[in-house]
Amino acid sequence: MLRKELLDILCCPKCKGDLVYDQERSTLTCRKCSSVYPVKNDIPIMLVEHDK
Repeated sequence: MLRKELLDILCCPKCKGDLVYDQERSTLTCRKCSSVYPVKNDIPIMLVEHDK
């Protein structure tokens, strides 16, 4: 599970939008551009090429 302090400072690397954490799916989704980034072993993989 990602810490709240980390979630508060993360933003989408593509458009700088706010991210929503889905703990069950282990993903971060951008509210603005809908990019989805995986979270593996509690580490967000925030590379634009990994967006689904």
